[in-house]
Amino acid sequence: MAEDSPKRRKANFNEAETAVLVEQVLKHERLLFAAGPGRASPGQKRKVWELIRHKVNPVAACPRDVEDLKKRWRDLKRRGRSKPCPLGLLLPAAPPA
Repeated sequence: MAEDSPKRRKANFNEAETAVLVEQVLKHERLLFAAGPGRASPGQKRKVWELIRHKVNPVAACPRDVEDLKKRWRDLKRRGRSKPCPLGLLLPAAPPA
């Protein structure tokens, strides 16, 4: 087994990074998550995630890549469903049925 330097964890997301991520994802929500015939192509979605990455990295503790941001967004959505999160309501409430 090779004794190369072990992969180190990145720093946790701070509140500023999370706030920018939430703001930008909600701003581009329609492009990123729309379903049906009018949805964005994978290339368009990739460009939007790159744009979000460029907005998050200036306030980031360490450089983030698109996969880091997507994972954080999934975690925030999941946390929002199960318990209150520090940023309050991250996702708009569903209209009453």
